[in-house]
Amino acid sequence: MQNAPARPLRGVELHALDRLVDAVGTVFRGRRETVRLAVAALLAGGHVLFEDVPGVGKTTLARALATALGLDFRRIQFTSDLLPSDVLGVSVYNPRLQEFETRPGPIFTQVLLADEINRAPPRTQSGLLEAMQEGRITLHDATRELPRPFLVLATQNPLEQHGTYPLPESQLDRFLMRLTIGYPEAAREREILLGATARDPVEELEPVMGPGEVLELQARVDGVRADPALVDYLMEIVAATPPDGRLRAGVSTRGAVALFRAARGYALVDGREYLVPDDVRRLVVPCLAHRVLPAGLSAAGAGAHDEAAAVLEEIVARIAVPV
Repeated sequence: MQNAPARPLRGVELHALDRLVDAVGTVFRGRRETVRLAVAALLAGGHVLFEDVPGVGKTTLARALATALGLDFRRIQFTSDLLPSDVLGVSVYNPRLQEFETRPGPIFTQVLLADEINRAPPRTQSGLLEAMQEGRITLHDATRELPRPFLVLATQNPLEQHGTYPLPESQLDRFLMRLTIGYPEAAREREILLGATARDPVEELEPVMGPGEVLELQARVDGVRADPALVDYLMEIVAATPPDGRLRAGVSTRGAVALFRAARGYALVDGREYLVPDDVRRLVVPCLAHRVLPAGLSAAGAGAHDEAAAVLEEIVARIAVPV
């Protein structure tokens, strides 16, 4: 397989995506690759689950990304008493007008931070995830479309499980990617300490793109070209997961579609309108590790995600890369 010659992005130029990642990086001191993956998920029309300890920058990343894109942002703190109507909205009867009025919930935004999603009861989790999948909600028999673009960045703490409602495998599957931010490098952490002030740096961030440009890029994801040999390579990786004795179940067809679309979004972030093998290899763990379950472990079990990631990395390492 030969790589196609590079072509500049039409409409939204390559430097706009670079400037977006750079702008977010001025306030989010984590790894640049984390920002690139979050942007790729947005372009692919998916959502991201961040599984990490508190205080590593998840909220800062979400706010900075929304601000740099010129998108509306809202945050919901998920708790054990949160109701579906607290997220989706409610219809109430207006006696003066003698009709029902819809009061939209905070989900009617463009970037939603669902903080500690595993603390909400299953009914509330299900309502949010269904809206994420469908892109619309129904209130009192009236269907309302969610704003576009629409991105959910959900978080959960992998260490504290007391009083939580772990997301089952079927709901984890609704997230395009599952990412960790991790602790910053020493140099980055030093920058955070020296730059810590009372002011909020996100409020000083200027938009570098707008909603229309995001929608344009999302529409172009399907046009990212993939050599047939590269499609076969992706399918071979997915097909190797069911027979693996270390996994209870392999990657579903929906998982394969998610990997393919995420890889196309990642190619755009890299300034290309064609796929290369590294796009697929880089996205295997973020897109698939939460869609498989190691034998003998539950989805919320300690180390389940790390063990699944290790198995997937070994599968990728043994499958020949198309040339």
